[in-house]
Amino acid sequence: MMGFDLSFYKGKKVLLTGHTGFKGSWMSVMLVNAGADVIGFSSCSKTEKRLFDLCGIKDQITHIKGDVRDIEHLLQVFEHYKPEIVIHMAAQPIVRDSYRDPVGTYSTNVMGTVNICEAVRQTPSVKSFLNVTTDKVYENKEWEWGYRENEPLDGYDPYSNSKSCSELVTHSYKSSFFTDDRVAVSTARAGNVIGGGDFANDRIIPDCIRAAVKGEDIIVRNPFSTRPYQHVLEPVYAYLMIAAMQYQDHRYQSWYNVGPDDQDCFQTGALVDMFVKYWGNGLKWINKYDSGPHEANFLKLDCSKLKTTFGWKPHWNLEKAIEKVVEWSKAWITDGDVRAVMNRQIDEFMEAGK
Repeated sequence: MMGFDLSFYKGKKVLLTGHTGFKGSWMSVMLVNAGADVIGFSSCSKTEKRLFDLCGIKDQITHIKGDVRDIEHLLQVFEHYKPEIVIHMAAQPIVRDSYRDPVGTYSTNVMGTVNICEAVRQTPSVKSFLNVTTDKVYENKEWEWGYRENEPLDGYDPYSNSKSCSELVTHSYKSSFFTDDRVAVSTARAGNVIGGGDFANDRIIPDCIRAAVKGEDIIVRNPFSTRPYQHVLEPVYAYLMIAAMQYQDHRYQSWYNVGPDDQDCFQTGALVDMFVKYWGNGLKWINKYDSGPHEANFLKLDCSKLKTTFGWKPHWNLEKAIEKVVEWSKAWITDGDVRAVMNRQIDEFMEAGK
């Protein structure tokens, strides 16, 4: 199974929520390059800079501005475009923002999922549905081994907990409405991703790039927290593989962890050391622990299920991922062709998996 061919998506109608986000933009490019007919549905919340705008993908897809909390609009879009595959990535994705706005986080991440599930239920054309959640859905006991898909779901903070709820909503809809095998349903739980074009606040690699561009020291809030880091193309490829395989054979529908191998679970300080090495220019970082809102210190996934089911394994290690982030970022700050860099990195990534 390793080396799953994205040509499966040629001519397929794929509805992607959250397509203007960081992961969504990379997925849109990957799907368009594969020949898919992409319908993007996103609230398009404007940030100062967005990969979606920089990579010029907007003109190559059907771009719809909409809120997943608006079920009437969702149902109209589903009825009009009749997608075959639905990948749900729209979310409020930042832990710290969830402390500032818990109600908005729950309404987007929980009711948004209810509405997507309902739209899938009412749309006969849909054959495959994947809900993308997070590694933070698990009840985190801060132990040293990876969480498996059958561990209890109970995220701590409002973001993580809302994603646990999103999983449970999907499980309920699957049990209640999708037992007739008309549509295959899975969820995918991925760890921390890095990649070119992530401008989010409160994420370590975007913080590194902002500091590098300004010629300032990198501020690291929590250098001793251990996280499973992977290049954004790893989960995006895995999501597309799961959605395609369950489309062809419903026996593949399930709940899957998507994460790096153990050697790529790094402390944040070590990750920044690697970034500094590849960026050069005398960049350095300083430890400014700020005892901010609770975040897990140790969290990793056991991905054996994905590996044994599909023969999957990560294509790039963390060092290669950092190298690719720096390559994209340096092209961006020198007004280079970032879409060409993305296309090249996707080709290299796919080649590495063969």
